[in-house]
Amino acid sequence: MNYLLLGLVAAVCVLPFLYILAASLTAPEELLQKGFILIPTKFSLVGYEYILSTEIILSSLGVSIFITVAGTLANLFFTALMAYPLAQKDLMGSKLFMKLIVFSMLFSGGMIPTYLVVRYTGLLDSPAALIVPGLISAFNLIIMRNFFQQLPEGLEEAARIDGCSDIGILFRIVLPLSAPVLASLALFYAVGHWNAYFNAILYINDNTYWPIQVWLRQIVILSEGGIGDSAQFSDDFVAPPAETVKMAVIIISTLPILIVYPFLQKHFAKGALLGSVKG
Repeated sequence: MNYLLLGLVAAVCVLPFLYILAASLTAPEELLQKGFILIPTKFSLVGYEYILSTEIILSSLGVSIFITVAGTLANLFFTALMAYPLAQKDLMGSKLFMKLIVFSMLFSGGMIPTYLVVRYTGLLDSPAALIVPGLISAFNLIIMRNFFQQLPEGLEEAARIDGCSDIGILFRIVLPLSAPVLASLALFYAVGHWNAYFNAILYINDNTYWPIQVWLRQIVILSEGGIGDSAQFSDDFVAPPAETVKMAVIIISTLPILIVYPFLQKHFAKGALLGSVKG
């Protein structure tokens, strides 16, 4: 019964992905005729050709990669800098700081005040607008702090006896031992940056800095209007149906994260669980 139930749950989770992948590789006429398909009989890459027919997609892909890589590194760096002192038992006012951090998880200034902060700090129309406002996640900060608290105190004491400073202990002792939680939080942050969509619409008016998600949305909306570069196709080329374009868009937007995840999987569950044992 366990195998049967788990198999049904796995099928429910996997079938939608198989359908999207098969639909994106199916000829448009077959997809319109059958509706639901798992094994295409007529393969076609017309949806991908249509999406990648303009250089805008490639440039926006570069913007998304930059935001994801730079943003994730900045997130981990500043989260660690804040989590390490809060993990020290002798830090004065640590309980007050933690209450303020938890409070920020429950209440926020709202969309308009946040926009004004971004505007008056000069971050509008720049990729930094998608990185700096969310530099530290309160939830991820608590996970990293709890993980740091579980490390043996003897390691830090031995490092201090050898004359190591607090910064040296963080970067030479603590962070090298924190690969599981760093990998987990890196995945959390990276997925958030890669899926950056609403903030990009709010803070970035210059379309040259739009991430891939915003442009893919534009493609889906305007798929029937022919936004691709028609010069790359023959005269009898017809833009694919919106359904084919949508499926290809989903694959392009999720494929990078699916590629990265296997390299972090072995650390993911361990880091998330170890960082959440203590409250």
